[in-house]
Parts: sequence; structure tokens; C-alpha cells
Amino acid sequence: MASLRTTQSGHLMRRKLAEQLFVIFGLGTLLLAIAVLVLLFGQLAVDGLPRLRWEFFTSFPSRRAGEAGILSAWVGTCLIMLVTIATGIPIGVAAGVYLEEYAPKNWMTDLIEVTVTNLAGVPSIIYGLLALGAFVYFFGLGDTILTAGLTLALLILPVVIVATREAIRAVPVQIREGAYGVGATKWQIVTHHVLPYSLAGILTGVIIGLSRAIGETAPIITIGALTFIAFLPPAPLSPTPPFVSFEWLNSAFTALPIQMFSWVSRPGEAFLSNAAAAGMVLMVMTLLMNGAAIYVRYRMRKRITW
Repeated sequence: MASLRTTQSGHLMRRKLAEQLFVIFGLGTLLLAIAVLVLLFGQLAVDGLPRLRWEFFTSFPSRRAGEAGILSAWVGTCLIMLVTIATGIPIGVAAGVYLEEYAPKNWMTDLIEVTVTNLAGVPSIIYGLLALGAFVYFFGLGDTILTAGLTLALLILPVVIVATREAIRAVPVQIREGAYGVGATKWQIVTHHVLPYSLAGILTGVIIGLSRAIGETAPIITIGALTFIAFLPPAPLSPTPPFVSFEWLNSAFTALPIQMFSWVSRPGEAFLSNAAAAGMVLMVMTLLMNGAAIYVRYRMRKRITW
């Protein structure tokens, strides 16, 4: 009996030791990742902060590094993301709702689900080649802001669909059963209960997707993004009727990742400082976008009472 207790005590100590070692390993890995991130951001700030003046935001690219700015790049990035948000998010959420709530359970649905899940891991250059063949050559949209936005919408579509399905699955089944019990239809259950309760989870997927899209370079280079643009697209709003214009969708474009790529490939420390400053702007845009989405998600979660 004494030897049995000694053996059990030894097993227990080994399990506790293994657990403590895992906690130390996890904490060390996390601290290492944070330290690398802080070092990279610190180096970016040291190189780029001296260039972050008002003229940097209001000037077009130039062959002279001291006079170059990111006006056309950040405007192009904002317009491309506008198209991406307007097309990718509604289609992705609708597809996720259909697959989870309405699609019949057969081999075709299983095939679509596996395909969508695998598409989330496809390299972004593949989306660029797909968009080049479909949007540029087949539909004749050209190398425009519309094409770039649709390309990035394709890129985030699998992420949004998977996140939507996971968020819908997290809604307790008792809510659906209660709604069915009082005579609600499927559409009423989805619109009045499932979607409002799963919106916080859906927003998480949208945040992840948009954060990836805003920094992508390969797909928009593939469809013909320009590295030097000294003009802005037509304004979406005008003071004269009809007040709204869509001409900017057919305009040539550049974006912040493209501008950074152009500056990094040029010789000279001044261009590298410009690239670091543009990188800081891109990171701030991403953080602001994520911060706004996280705030909205937090407010929505507070209103949910199961």
C-alpha cells in the first residue's frame, strides 16, 4: 500500500511539473513575441517619425525623397477598403448564414464547406491571378479601384464566412426552439435572434479579414497597381446634382503597401525613412479600424442577455 501511494505521488508531481514547465514555456514564447513586435515597431518609429509632417500626408510621390508624400497612396487605400467592405462583408455574412441555417446537409454542401475552409489558407498571389483573369480580362473592369476592392473582397470572403458560421453556432439552440415554439418563421429567427446575438463574433472575423486585406501587396500588384500616381481619383461626392459620383471606381490606383514597396526598392536612406513613415501610417490605420470594431463588439456583447 505504501509503495502504491509513493508511485501515485510521483505521478502527481511529474504531472504538476509538466504543467508548470508548459506555463513557463507559453509565457516565455508570448514575451518573446511581444519583445520582437516592440523592437520592430520601435525601429520603425525611430526611422519614420522624423518624416511624419503634415506635408508628408498632403504631397504626391516624388523622385526627391524629401518632397515625397503619401497623398495618393492613403486615399487609394481608403477607397479600396471602402469597396472591399461594401462587397466582401455582406456577401460573406449572407453566405455564412445560408450555409449554417438554410443549406441542405448533403455532399454538395460538405464540398462547399471544405472548399471555403481551405480557401482561407490560399496564398494571396493566387487571388491576384484569379482577379486578373476574371475581373480584368473576362469582365473588362481594367486595373481600377473597383477591381482592387473586389480582389481584396475575395481574399477576406473565406475568413468572414467561417467566422459567421462559428458565431451562429455559438447561439444557444434553446433560443431557436423558443422562437419556433411561439410560431416564428426561420427568417424571423435568423433576423431577430441569431444575427443580433452572433454579431459580436461576426465582427471578430471581419476585423481579422480587413486587417489582412489592408496590408496586402501581392494581389493588387498582380492586377496592375501603379507605384507612382500624381493625381487623385474623382471625388465620390459633389456639390451639384446628383451629388454622388461613381467615376472614382474606374480610376487608376495605388496603395500604401505599394508605395512602401516602391520606396524600399530605391537606393538611399531617405527613401527608407519614407517607407518607415508610411508603415507607421498603415499600422495606425489598422489599429484605428480594429479599435473601432472592438469597441462596437464590446458594446454589442454588453447588450446580450441569454
